[in-house]
Amino acid sequence: MTSPTHQPLPPKAFPVSWDQFHRDARALAWRLHEAGPFRAMVCITRGGLVAAAIVARELEIRLVETVCISSYEHQQQGDFDVLKRVAKDVVGTDEGQGVLIVDDLVDTGKTAKLVREMLPKAHFATVYAKPMGRPLVDTFITEVSQDTWIFFPWDTGLAFQPPISGAG
Repeated sequence: MTSPTHQPLPPKAFPVSWDQFHRDARALAWRLHEAGPFRAMVCITRGGLVAAAIVARELEIRLVETVCISSYEHQQQGDFDVLKRVAKDVVGTDEGQGVLIVDDLVDTGKTAKLVREMLPKAHFATVYAKPMGRPLVDTFITEVSQDTWIFFPWDTGLAFQPPISGAG
């Protein structure tokens, strides 16, 4: 996206506070309650860790596994590296039937596609979804535009925020 002077425009910023994230993750748990019960949860690290803790508590899921995928360098999505796969006893012989996958965000859908291949019959849930990745998840709470950058509370500190208009 560029401006009329052909300068790159900054992405839209969507800062999320701890309180808002907690409310949104609990809202996700409410929606998932109807889709369960789930025998296990797979959390996509690192972003999905906080959401998974909240959802696991609300739905009383005790078996929580991780899949560790590295794809971001600051705000740029790069190559994917699977650092840790899902344990075979969690995948089971039924391709993840009865398993809940949780992440904070589905963006381009590349990570979601990779995890879906590991657990094709699992229920995939994210707190936030962007249009490119949204078709790959079964349940989400808030959709944001593709050009929006979500600033999660664990990645930010308190600082002055300039007005959206740029004046001031």
